[in-house]
Amino acid sequence: MIKKQSIHAKFNRLKKSEGFVGWAFMTPGLIFLALFVFWPIIYSIPLAFTDYSVIDKTHFIGFDNFVRAWNDDNFMISLWHSFVYIAIVPFIQIISILMAILVNSSVKGIKFFRTAYYIPVVTSMVAVSIVWSFLLSNNGVVNYILISLGLIDDKIGWLTNDKTALISVMFVTLWKGVGYYMMIYLAGLQSVPKDLQEAAMIDGATKFQVMRKVTIPLLKPYVFFCSLISLMAAIRVFDEVFVLTSGGPGTATLTSSLYIYEQGFKKFDFGYSSALGLIVSILIAILSVVIFRFNKKGGVNPY
Repeated sequence: MIKKQSIHAKFNRLKKSEGFVGWAFMTPGLIFLALFVFWPIIYSIPLAFTDYSVIDKTHFIGFDNFVRAWNDDNFMISLWHSFVYIAIVPFIQIISILMAILVNSSVKGIKFFRTAYYIPVVTSMVAVSIVWSFLLSNNGVVNYILISLGLIDDKIGWLTNDKTALISVMFVTLWKGVGYYMMIYLAGLQSVPKDLQEAAMIDGATKFQVMRKVTIPLLKPYVFFCSLISLMAAIRVFDEVFVLTSGGPGTATLTSSLYIYEQGFKKFDFGYSSALGLIVSILIAILSVVIFRFNKKGGVNPY
């Protein structure tokens, strides 16, 4: 009886603790992540070493899928395009910082601009891609404006020309993503101590010098975080490519995520698809480690 009362008392103390409340709120989300994120990832690792295809019997084939990937020209092209996509990361960060600085003021109506810049973030990428497919079509608004301004003579098939298709898709990604990173940088700007900026201006620094020498260095932790997640997102890009071009024309916009999807859900070659996914995951992990090491060396260390 005493033992039961002791257990009951301990449980009551546990319920009143902050840790219990925190875990109680996190448990549903953790269960969801375990079932639909972590378990599929773990399950796909052994599949990478098999010829699992749903249709036929499954056999262990060792590293054959990885050898096949090394000799797969389309996979190498898709991997190259995924790494080319990383080129938008610096542009996203620079534009996002400038936008954050622009809206970090108490000017009347500034909340409207903050909301306007953030609307693309909360809009479905599928809906955004459909709209941009109309804008970038041969008879779209983009061609009309450029011809009216005399910047081009003939209509350009932005999504059907192999020279412009990938750049056009990258632009859509940049347009949709800057608002998200702007809000993160805005939060960082609002946490910068005002007295440091004021002290710099008293010492004779201009607004540009204050921004370059004081504000932006203090944003380094945010730059590190945003650069990391935008780099991973760039390599894993899928939605806009799938909706706008489906990897075409030819393989001009074929990315690794789209190619993995095609192998798994169009050709039902899940073993090979898992192997490709594992390769891309390892590459992302390596890039993440490089960024973390760069952070430790002081490149983006917070003050």
